[in-house]
Amino acid sequence: MTALVVVSHSDPGSLTHHVARSVSDAIRTAGGTVETADLAAEGFDPRYSDGDLNLFRGTGTTPSDVLAEQERIDRADQLVLVFPMYWWSMPALLKGWIDRVFVSGWAYDITAEYGIVKKLDRLTVHLVVMAGDDADSFERHGIDVAFRTQIERGIVEYCGATVGSTTFLHETDTRSREDFAAEVADLGSALAARAAESQKVFESVGVPTP
Repeated sequence: MTALVVVSHSDPGSLTHHVARSVSDAIRTAGGTVETADLAAEGFDPRYSDGDLNLFRGTGTTPSDVLAEQERIDRADQLVLVFPMYWWSMPALLKGWIDRVFVSGWAYDITAEYGIVKKLDRLTVHLVVMAGDDADSFERHGIDVAFRTQIERGIVEYCGATVGSTTFLHETDTRSREDFAAEVADLGSALAARAAESQKVFESVGVPTP
């Protein structure tokens, strides 16, 4: 099991980073290998540039920073995205990473004969979200349904990847770090177990690993 843990938060001391480290440690304890992509610390540029636009139009080549991110994902069979929820969605930094990296020709193709060809079917994606709101509010406002539609179905499944798990840590703006200690530890262990199980399923049906 090889995992790429992508964390999107500018503060290395944040709960988001703490959770990312906990998940990474749990995967290593379960026997997997982990590579971490700290988008803020690494200075990833989320802006869609002329180079990205030319690639989309078929008149350019993949920008070097985008190619490096694609190669990191290609080395993994489990992709873990750890991020805070901003305005009922992901931070602009992570959304820009997806906009630039999950592009036609690598994540999917659109052909006249077959329509959409999904190209990330070997990948399992786990979503770990820090949410300031409580679970009841999520259900009352349909945020969980919107998340499923926009992110799980609209991004992960669109490219053919499997949603391995989606976990929300609620009330992150009002609860202390100590309150989350046991929950974060359990989250890491549970996610590592799901990742290992999903990899066994893929191997049992002959899906190639990186």
